[in-house]
Amino acid sequence: MEEVIRAYRCRDAEERIPILQMELDYELEKLHEALKNRNYHKIDQCKARLEEIRKEMLILEVL
Repeated sequence: MEEVIRAYRCRDAEERIPILQMELDYELEKLHEALKNRNYHKIDQCKARLEEIRKEMLILEVL
């Protein structure tokens, strides 16, 4: 049973990683624009979302 759960998690992670990479790229683009425009509120939002993405990627690496 544990092997089935582990296999499911691996497939889920395999599907989620490319999505996270796209989200990361998009969020970095938004951050770049916010930095150019000196939009400090948007900068903070982007940095918070990037931190969430980073944490999820670290979790997926462990699984």
